Amino acid sequence: MRLLVIGASRGIGLKVVEQALEQGHQVTACARDTSRIGICHPYLLQQRADVLDFFALQRIVPGHDAVVIALGTLPTFETVRVFSEGTRNLIDAMHAAHIKRLIVVTGVGTGDSRGHGGFLYDRLFQPFVLRTIYRDKERQEGLIRKSNLDWTIVRPGFLTHGESTGSYRVHTDLNGVTAGKIARADVAHFILQELNENRYPEGTPLVCY
Repeated sequence: MRLLVIGASRGIGLKVVEQALEQGHQVTACARDTSRIGICHPYLLQQRADVLDFFALQRIVPGHDAVVIALGTLPTFETVRVFSEGTRNLIDAMHAAHIKRLIVVTGVGTGDSRGHGGFLYDRLFQPFVLRTIYRDKERQEGLIRKSNLDWTIVRPGFLTHGESTGSYRVHTDLNGVTAGKIARADVAHFILQELNENRYPEGTPLVCY
């Protein structure tokens, strides 16, 4: 598989790059600062680009079989647009390049996962600390749903730096579910498994232990 990973310099994106290379995939790792990737591999191509630069994405996107978006940003009280505008640019570039498969990482608190993070997260952390981020993640998910691509939205629980276990829960019915922790490495494991098996087409699985 020829895989393009957006947001590849850290977190889930970097874990996807590492595990995809281990599985023998050809990977393009895209980030604003590729110096943080720190991987040298014959199947790896590093591309420096900003998702807000459509023309840069138009150059990078063609030639891949699938795209993974794992963007992140620090909490802020200012308006956030990177998730929605970056995803809009990527969707347009994918359409132009005739690429259909897209997996996007958002988080607990978007769509029907809102209210499933536990008391402190639902009542304090998300509505105050993460409010502007999750407003944009909602816009991002709306664009994905209307994209006419073969998409899956992955909503991980509370992220840790643990090693991959390959053992976690995947929830599509959130009735009675409160999100738990999940290692970034296991989110990457799920993403690559979903790319291979396509078990959740146009789905929004919540992944946690």
